[in-house]
Amino acid sequence: MFARLLVALLLVAGGAVSAAPAAPPKLDVPPLEFRERVLGNGLRVVTLEDHASPTVSVQVWYDVGGKDDPAGRSGFAHLFEHLMFKSTRYLKPEQFDRMTEDVGGMNNASTGDDTTNYFEVVPSNHLERLLWAEAERLSNLNVDDAAFRSERSVVQEEYRERVLASPYGRLHEALARRSYTEHPYRRGVIGNIDELNAASLDDVRAFHRTYYRPDNAILIVTGDFDQKEVDAWIDRYFDPIPRPPMAIPRVTVVEPPRVRAAHFRETGPNVPLPAVAITWLAPSARSADAPALQVAAALLGNGESARMNQALVYRAQIAQSASFDVDLRVDNGLLIASAIAARRSTPATLARALRKEIDRLAQSPVPAAELAKVKTQLLTHALIERQTPLGKGMALGDAIVSLGDARRVNEELAQLQAVTAADVQRVLRTYVLDAPEVTIEYTQQAAAASGKDGTKP
Repeated sequence: MFARLLVALLLVAGGAVSAAPAAPPKLDVPPLEFRERVLGNGLRVVTLEDHASPTVSVQVWYDVGGKDDPAGRSGFAHLFEHLMFKSTRYLKPEQFDRMTEDVGGMNNASTGDDTTNYFEVVPSNHLERLLWAEAERLSNLNVDDAAFRSERSVVQEEYRERVLASPYGRLHEALARRSYTEHPYRRGVIGNIDELNAASLDDVRAFHRTYYRPDNAILIVTGDFDQKEVDAWIDRYFDPIPRPPMAIPRVTVVEPPRVRAAHFRETGPNVPLPAVAITWLAPSARSADAPALQVAAALLGNGESARMNQALVYRAQIAQSASFDVDLRVDNGLLIASAIAARRSTPATLARALRKEIDRLAQSPVPAAELAKVKTQLLTHALIERQTPLGKGMALGDAIVSLGDARRVNEELAQLQAVTAADVQRVLRTYVLDAPEVTIEYTQQAAAASGKDGTKP
């Protein structure tokens, strides 16, 4: 069914490029037929049986991310992304690799601002042992000094590589810090070397007790299994895990609306070309405006043919790259326009060009063919992702965490298809043209303006 839908999408895209003014027909995307239940200890369980391939994906999403890091201890959620692959009472360090990779599967994990997820894909005959292993590291993880020190060093080295050594790493790190004034999103996810050094083993254990518990987790199993059998395994391995009595602390800070624009200068020691980033506050991922913002971002910044790339890189030749991204989160997200200079361009020149393209999309008629092409790209990407057990599980997990309800997984593609040119222009006027912006100029350290805090005088 999905393969036929993909063929239909490609045909629609072909027709759109040929300048047909009519809107493409709406594709009737088959729903993901999942089951959802809650165990007595509060663990949410989502299962989706699919026999298209003899593989299965197991995912555990924890409702804890960078925003939940303790004050003065940024990077704890990221640290546990690593620690969860160490030893448990009955698992040796890195045994998860042996249980997945050695049978032709894979495993990985990721940490975001709102959530941390762990995911595996294995041949379906290995499902039971993987469910046992996930229950084992949920209930019996060894948070000891050796593992803590080892993985703290790994996280710190990751910070050095991705932020300190990368020419534009400091700019990326500055986006959240300069864009948010109160919300803990401003700390970022990756961590801070000094704050991780200041952390104690007791700090880490307290964080683990607080958030790594069944009533703060979602177990998602998708792929080739028998529903009755997998339900019995889940009950056997997960239901005995006790629910702790203490409440789970939640972030209640609300980012205040911006009342004025701000301008900052950031520097780095190895910046080959100047760059600029402009941010605006976005609504929650659960907002009704989220689909239109995704389409707007794709029109401006999705690929070689996107408007910003065409205008700044190819026509004006003032940038070697230009983009527009929408970073939607459970609370306020960000809209981010950015460019890296070419030749002798300045950050101010880049900023004017970026704003000009946003204004043109918001104010001038949007060609039907261009809108249809971008929506087809977004739908095609989503449908390709949903062809595998891993992709189906990721879509379900994102719907639960970001959108607040697993059922939204069967609504979001229809909502994306329903976006009109008027919707795109409305959200750009609301969240960009009529909203204060934060501009960050990024240059080589030796050429920076005075001011130790990086703020423009």
